[in-house]
Amino acid sequence: MAELKVVVEALSCLFILMSLIPLVRNDYWAFRVFEYPRFQKLLICITLFFCILFFIVISPETSLYIVAGLLFANICYLFYQVYPFTGLSNKELKRAGENFPEQCIALMTGNVFQYNKQSQAYLTNIYRADPDVVLLLETDSWWERETAELEKCYPYHVKVPQENTYGMLLYSKYELLDFEVKFLVENEIPSIHTKAVLPCGQKIQLYCVHPTPPVPQENPRSTERDKELLLIADKAKDNELPVIVMGDLNDVAWSYTTSLFCKVSGLLDPRKGRGFFNTFHAQHIFLRFPLDHVFCSTDFKLVDITKLDAAGSDHFPMYVKLQYEKVASHEQKEPEADEDEKKLAEEKKLKKTA
Repeated sequence: MAELKVVVEALSCLFILMSLIPLVRNDYWAFRVFEYPRFQKLLICITLFFCILFFIVISPETSLYIVAGLLFANICYLFYQVYPFTGLSNKELKRAGENFPEQCIALMTGNVFQYNKQSQAYLTNIYRADPDVVLLLETDSWWERETAELEKCYPYHVKVPQENTYGMLLYSKYELLDFEVKFLVENEIPSIHTKAVLPCGQKIQLYCVHPTPPVPQENPRSTERDKELLLIADKAKDNELPVIVMGDLNDVAWSYTTSLFCKVSGLLDPRKGRGFFNTFHAQHIFLRFPLDHVFCSTDFKLVDITKLDAAGSDHFPMYVKLQYEKVASHEQKEPEADEDEKKLAEEKKLKKTA
């Protein structure tokens, strides 16, 4: 029993440390990766807390009380971090009341996993959901050929197939105008910038992104990812049209970078107040994080949000249906960055990349 107590105390200290590491504003992956499993850390810390209470009942010791206090404080901190994405919190993006189909846009963003060969299952996924705009990521030339039949239903498209797991295929039922493929930070990491025309005639601005994650085998630092997201945030903030940003951000919804992105861009997260909608990893239940996102300006309200079948991928696609409303911007609060956050964003955008 004494050995088990030592193990529980050591694990408690370890997970407290893992919770504090992301507070270090360092771009190196070893600091940033601990932002991802906040909900998992919360569950583990709650379990460890009750284990410590059990040992206190058996043999009250000063060290156990100290660990219990630290664990309780850590649990409160972690809950504070994930609380906005639970059903207990206020909804940031309001739900649409009356339905106006000509003002709606249904979006699907899915990371297909380049080496996934279940293309027919993925197409079935798309046909079943019937979105107006489909963004497929990690798409190479094979996926371009396999999804070519979508052009029958989606006459407008922008294709950027690549063999490096950062290809993009954008299909739309709505007319796309002034589309551009940009490489904002890295020469082989594209983003798609285009306007789409709703059936009611309203133009909206779409930004489709998939920056690199801060992991050793891809990119040891988050510098490039953070810089790309904040450059997109600037574009979204300066755009006079209603704006939607969608894609695999390779960042969790509660990270300080995503929070900074929302504040700089003024965009709303439909997840807030509704749930985590964890999209990765599809094959590992306890290691799931919200990496695939749809953000929108205050010009929209939410009609529907859900996850779709993985269809062989390691990501679940996200489906979000939005409704444009002229008065919506007066009914919803736009996130704003304070002076310190604006300064931090500028510093990140000026950082040299590899």
